[in-house]
Amino acid sequence: MLGFGQSIGIDLGTATILVHVKGKGIVLKEPSVVAIDKNTGEALAVGKEAQRMLGRTPGNIVAIRPLKDGVISDYSVTEKMLKFFIHKVCGAFIFSPTLMVCIPSGVTEVEKKAVVDASIQAGAGKVYLIEEPIAAAIGAGIDITKPCGSMVVDMRWWYY
Repeated sequence: MLGFGQSIGIDLGTATILVHVKGKGIVLKEPSVVAIDKNTGEALAVGKEAQRMLGRTPGNIVAIRPLKDGVISDYSVTEKMLKFFIHKVCGAFIFSPTLMVCIPSGVTEVEKKAVVDASIQAGAGKVYLIEEPIAAAIGAGIDITKPCGSMVVDMRWWYY
């Protein structure tokens, strides 16, 4: 990834968000949960703090998971969550970070556009998408440019 800002990889999981910073490794692993004030729309807590609020909030606060099956189900809440995590990882930044975001294989063009738009609105300068099986293969050290067979299995589907 090119650019002046940090290079960040994000795995938008339904249950957990993983954030990898180039040169540092995985720097953040938090639940994909956001606590929202229903009256103002303001994000009151994100990640672990919001997860502790699940089922324990007063009537005007709702703790929600804005992703379903790895794709955005609530755009505005996902944008707030991404903004929080980017700021947590980068702090105050002069140059917008470049993001590589993992998406499930087989997502629609509309779902891809939603991920890119939410990432840009959250503060990313450039956004690249990579399908999860390809990212997993690269992470496992498989040379994806070679014409040989390899199998990547997403185990989450096995326990439904």
